Amino acid sequence: MDRSFTSSDEHDFLFISAEEEGVRIDKLLAARYPHYSRTYFQHLIEIECVLINGEPAKKRFIPEEGDEIEVCFQAVPEASIEPEDIPLEVLYEDEHILAVNKPAGMVVHPAPGHWSGTFVNALLGHCQDIAPNDDPLRPGIVHRLDKETTGVLIAAKTRIAHQKLIEMFSKRKMEKLYLAICQGRPANATINMPIGRHPVHRKEMAVIPDGREAITEIQVAAFNDKVSLVLCKPKTGRTHQIRVHLKHAGSPVVGDSVYGKKDLHPRQLLHAYRLCFDHPITGSPIRLVAPIPHDMIVWLQKLCGPSLCAPVLT
Repeated sequence: MDRSFTSSDEHDFLFISAEEEGVRIDKLLAARYPHYSRTYFQHLIEIECVLINGEPAKKRFIPEEGDEIEVCFQAVPEASIEPEDIPLEVLYEDEHILAVNKPAGMVVHPAPGHWSGTFVNALLGHCQDIAPNDDPLRPGIVHRLDKETTGVLIAAKTRIAHQKLIEMFSKRKMEKLYLAICQGRPANATINMPIGRHPVHRKEMAVIPDGREAITEIQVAAFNDKVSLVLCKPKTGRTHQIRVHLKHAGSPVVGDSVYGKKDLHPRQLLHAYRLCFDHPITGSPIRLVAPIPHDMIVWLQKLCGPSLCAPVLT
């Protein structure tokens, strides 16, 4: 999901001092901004309007000295989500999990500027018995895709599945393959470059020396004199990781308005093509493949012809 705030939002950046280390984030912010209540900051944390070193803050997070905090002050609505009758392209479903092919333009969960029409609204409309978790705005959510990224997105329908899937993502037990149409032709490589908040453009991520570990394997599957089809296997899950690493490699994703050139295509051509993992409850192997969206097929036909690079996508 896109975590960038709009230009109309009021932002503030602060660094944690030695005296503030060990204080829970909501309490710390309430002390820093006495005109706002602790409950208000808890709401901001719920809707991802508080970032710590570029990542959304957790409710009970205790920052350390030197941590960078970004706060986006919002008028926070009531933390409730309405089920909506939004069609979903279901790839797999059982009593514990649901997997869909997320379309471009769909935000994963409610956030400022996107209080309806999200995947969570659709999920609640599709499965009325989703088990609640600790976050009322993100029931069932175990991972995210950026707004314009398409492809495999899974959700948990039961509490035990939610806990186990979160753990599996954390322990890197999910095998992910993304397809990206990129400018130019990057070298095949394992990109092991840390990612953090851009030092100047604070709404962007970047490769920086003191960022968090980020690893992406990239392999060029097809190319011409202008663009390439790149297979991307992220081994970590940082914000905008694939997009940032491909920009760093000199081949940003076609249509990426933040890290590349938007005028090449109306959206970033990045697709979560395949996800392989063991079922969180039964342990059975699951292999999910999301059909490639039409706009990417048009580009692939130019690169690969009618076969759509089938040999490398199996």
